[in-house]
Amino acid sequence: MSSSTSRFTTFARWYPSRAAWRRWAGVAAVPVAAAALLLAALWVAVRVTPLQSVSTAGQTVEVGAASPGWGLSGPGELDLFGQTIATEPQFPGPVRPRLRLTHITANAELAQLLGSDEHGGAGTMGRQLAAGWLRYALWEGAVSAGVVVLVLTAVTGVRRYSLRRSAVVLATGAVAMSVVNLVGFSLLASGTPAALRHVHSLSDLVGRSPATPVAPVAGPSLGEVQAVVVGDSTAAGVGNRPLPAPDALDQACGRSADSYAEQLAQVNAWHVLNLACSGATIRDGLIGPQQSGSHTAPPQLAQLERAPKALVVIVGVGADDLHWADLTKLCAASPNCDDRATDAYFQQQMAQFVLDYRELLTQLAALPNHPTVIVNQYYDPFGSDIGCLGPLGVDSTKAKTLQNRLGQLNTALSQGADAAGFISVQPSFAGHTLCSTQPFVQGPKDRAPLHPTAAGELAVALADQRALSVAK
Repeated sequence: MSSSTSRFTTFARWYPSRAAWRRWAGVAAVPVAAAALLLAALWVAVRVTPLQSVSTAGQTVEVGAASPGWGLSGPGELDLFGQTIATEPQFPGPVRPRLRLTHITANAELAQLLGSDEHGGAGTMGRQLAAGWLRYALWEGAVSAGVVVLVLTAVTGVRRYSLRRSAVVLATGAVAMSVVNLVGFSLLASGTPAALRHVHSLSDLVGRSPATPVAPVAGPSLGEVQAVVVGDSTAAGVGNRPLPAPDALDQACGRSADSYAEQLAQVNAWHVLNLACSGATIRDGLIGPQQSGSHTAPPQLAQLERAPKALVVIVGVGADDLHWADLTKLCAASPNCDDRATDAYFQQQMAQFVLDYRELLTQLAALPNHPTVIVNQYYDPFGSDIGCLGPLGVDSTKAKTLQNRLGQLNTALSQGADAAGFISVQPSFAGHTLCSTQPFVQGPKDRAPLHPTAAGELAVALADQRALSVAK
């Protein structure tokens, strides 16, 4: 035998055959597939495991886990009326809590500020949140084990394992998944319960001081008032006919004889107090005072408290909190209003708005006469036909961006109203948008562009009237 033949024979003996490669590959594939199955089951479980409900301090919060991050520590997530906000507390590990506010009752945080201890003290919320987190961990472990068992049941069925072998495979998979969860929550989220126990209120989660009760403004009681409207320029009816005998503040705020407050007063023979003011935000207008020209308007909630017998409160707010007029003008003037900088600014404004909105809702929920509260969402001023806006720089893409952002605001308004047990109303201007023959929206050359006309204010009033009829 030649030396080359000898070397080839030696190499062939050392180098595995194709069949051997397949066997090795099959053996190696088992742990790889097992690891992939466990990680996939964990991924699915985090997304489908129901959040655990915790009720404390007048709030109901659902507790669960956010999608794992890459950092060794970071904030959790607070889902507030459809808006995701990073929590102020930092949590160790990549597995961090996700919390969602789902119900607001008669403002326990305000009661705590006033010295009430009826809700069990400041530490109650933290303990409840920590308990909810641990319950979620147990449920997530059960769900992920169930996913593994379900997949392995299908595998053992396809491969026609014996009953005994199938039982061993299923039990091994369930135990392995349980161990992964136990180790994962123990190592990657061990500090979460302790961090949650330091949360004394929802305000702690976002680094804010609890809301301060708005004191009633000085003046005689308005016992004859049956309904009150609070809000911004849309509620004031700006751009339409002035009131017949306006005072200085009526004029400064742009309150109109065509506002939906006046329309509801006429339909129901009510005495309606319209406190809405052009430019009002929750902070500067409803909860705090508002500077309107040379006049200072007291907080609208402070004036509302002078009407102790009001059975209905209608709220129209949000656009000025988001600087909606400026965003619209910027969008029209820019080649693209969906750039990262503009979107980041809008999301920042939304995050601030929902925090202010929660404070407003809790203050309204604490009103002693428990009126019916209606939160008006905003109408879509553009519709599908925007041909008349082309010369102004608004094309279909820009209109869609603005409509999507308006949709985010309306989602927050609706979800917040639902959480507080209030009514949310969505007025429709379908067929009467900006470029229609009979628009319910003031055009670019009118006194208050994008605001409702007198007919638009009537449409809002009719939507509120229908909601009140259903509520009775």
